[in-house]
Amino acid sequence: MKLKDRVALITGAGSGIGAALARRFAAEGAQLVMVGRTKSKLREAAGSIGTERCFIIAADVCESDSVAKLFADIEERFAKLDILVNNAGIGVDDVAEYNRIAEARGREFASGAIKTQWNMTANMPDEIWRRMLAVHLDGTFYCTRAALKLMSSARQGSIINISSTAGLTGQEGAPHYSAAKAGMIGFTRSVAREVASLNVRVNALCPGFVETDMSSGYSAAFKRVTLGRIPLGRWGTADEIAADAVFLASDDSSYFSGQSLSPNGGIFMG
Repeated sequence: MKLKDRVALITGAGSGIGAALARRFAAEGAQLVMVGRTKSKLREAAGSIGTERCFIIAADVCESDSVAKLFADIEERFAKLDILVNNAGIGVDDVAEYNRIAEARGREFASGAIKTQWNMTANMPDEIWRRMLAVHLDGTFYCTRAALKLMSSARQGSIINISSTAGLTGQEGAPHYSAAKAGMIGFTRSVAREVASLNVRVNALCPGFVETDMSSGYSAAFKRVTLGRIPLGRWGTADEIAADAVFLASDDSSYFSGQSLSPNGGIFMG
């Protein structure tokens, strides 16, 4: 019960890594605030935990007003916040095109002449770029800003930003995703320095390839290619990422702040 009686807010809690975080945090004794855009998904995720431990709020982290209302509700109900996990995120918008290019390049690489180019940056519309940054960067900023007002008065807290190996190394075909996730790492380090004297810790978790609903659209051929790059020979699970998040949320990581921990099976070694 490493998180007993602590109030933990998890964004993007309706599925994937977010839902796994909620399950693991609840098992460790936390009182959950589960946030997402779709209430039905949140209810389904909370159903496997027990609704008495879950406070469900539908909110859009991209919208400052929505986040302000979210935190007003949290303050009214709990009067504190111990843990914030900025997990809300979106993936590559056109997975079919991503698969097509990746598979074509794989065949061409075998023949020794690559002709198919990614061209994602050259062809990316403004709205796709802005949406990716809004979800990951604006959402992380809005929630962190509001959380710090509660944590600073209590002079304690743990903030975990779910980034990615894409933010550490860059991911071909996903310049917007890589930029957003790298931005989260820079934000993590800056805020960690800013609030350390208040006993608030801020860290990033940077998973590699993980089996979730978001990654289910990638083709078998794409997955075979990535497996060849992962020393442990498999994709990770959402439960494994959740276990690492418990470490960062709990007193076990009391001397960690401003760090970027990367559970990735060895695909990136920093």
